[in-house]
Amino acid sequence: MTQRDRFEAVYDAYYPAIHQYAARRTGSPDDTADVISETFLTAWRRIGEVPEGERALLWLYGVARRVLANQKRGASRRAVLAERLRDELVADRPAAPVDLAYVRTAFDGLPERDREVLALACWEGLTSEQIAKVVGCTAIAARARLHRARKRLAATLERQASSMIVMGEA
Repeated sequence: MTQRDRFEAVYDAYYPAIHQYAARRTGSPDDTADVISETFLTAWRRIGEVPEGERALLWLYGVARRVLANQKRGASRRAVLAERLRDELVADRPAAPVDLAYVRTAFDGLPERDREVLALACWEGLTSEQIAKVVGCTAIAARARLHRARKRLAATLERQASSMIVMGEA
């Protein structure tokens, strides 16, 4: 019997049991599939170490148990990292002055295309040539887009200021 034949026999005999074992211990079909594939990948790589008969199932359960433990440790590490990143992002986020909320409203009211070039220029500090590479156009086109976006933002801010004066807020 070749190693491939041995692996196929183990796989055919014990796949249902490993599937059930993993499904009962995971929260999603994707996680179940990951446990099954990692378990049988290990069996393939170490087919010479897989015991004969019913002991093969116990060996596979042990492998699946370790795969699940690795999966949980990985999820835990990702959760800790995500929390740390959230904390850092909150700490690094510049405080938005209350009196500039109208600028944010005007910015949010612009078309996506305008917001993108303005953000690249103002927030990221990119030049027209750099913006052109990011958005996939020529430097001249990027300059023109940026100019038009600035004009639209200024017009929107002027309209907001006028409406605030009319409503007696200024």
